[in-house]
Amino acid sequence: MSRIAATFEKLRAQKRPALIPFVTAGDPAPEHMPAILKALVAGGADVIELGVPFSDPMADGPAIQRSSERALKHNVGLRDVLAMVAAFRKSNDATPCVLMGYANPIERMGLATFVTEARRAGVDGVLIVDYPPEESGPWLDALKGSGIDPIFLLSPTSTDASIDRVARVAGGYVYYVSLKGVTGATNIDTKDVEAMVRRIRVKTALPVGVGFGIRDAATAQRVAACADAVVIGSRIVQEIFEAPPVEIGARVEKLVREFRTALDAKVGVAA
Repeated sequence: MSRIAATFEKLRAQKRPALIPFVTAGDPAPEHMPAILKALVAGGADVIELGVPFSDPMADGPAIQRSSERALKHNVGLRDVLAMVAAFRKSNDATPCVLMGYANPIERMGLATFVTEARRAGVDGVLIVDYPPEESGPWLDALKGSGIDPIFLLSPTSTDASIDRVARVAGGYVYYVSLKGVTGATNIDTKDVEAMVRRIRVKTALPVGVGFGIRDAATAQRVAACADAVVIGSRIVQEIFEAPPVEIGARVEKLVREFRTALDAKVGVAA
């Protein structure tokens, strides 16, 4: 059983939603990543989404765009991100790590080479924003037998046909984008989220994670009432940007713990 599947199985038995924080690899500088990843786990992360820096992150809002720019100033590339995962695995063999990014860096490396290197590093899943399922044949073929889950996005505008396509090919979990627009946007409507999560669950038994627009504990609680996982990205990235370098780890851990405590309180889990 994969790390992702095992994590969701354990949480399902505990009737707890997964907390999935997102950070950009190499932000604000590569030397901070060991402390940030450690802080995410200490704060209560169940799965970590690690963003691969890219020069044209079309799905990301200003906070994550700027985090990519900061990482790219340090020349952080895909191989560096894989090295960060490999270093993380030396002290943590349990927490799933999902890479999230865009097709260009992976295609430049080569699909087969990337899959081999990602597996060696300890990557558990990959979400490529600009690989829709109907155009992902070579990508899915490259992943076969690797143990790496292909994770796909669905959105408020996804049709039943789109949901069907994702349900046929996705692994790990389905990532539902809770609103139209880019990361960091606001005005999430949890009633709409609940209705869409129900539609997705009709088509797949995979866990459904919800992200975009979740910036505080109260919103996270509401989303957790209907979703299997809550993804927090821009809020953590902003915290990293605002923190003095010596306080980054402590502040990330504190923020993640606030979200973890809120989610557990929603389902009646003692702190």
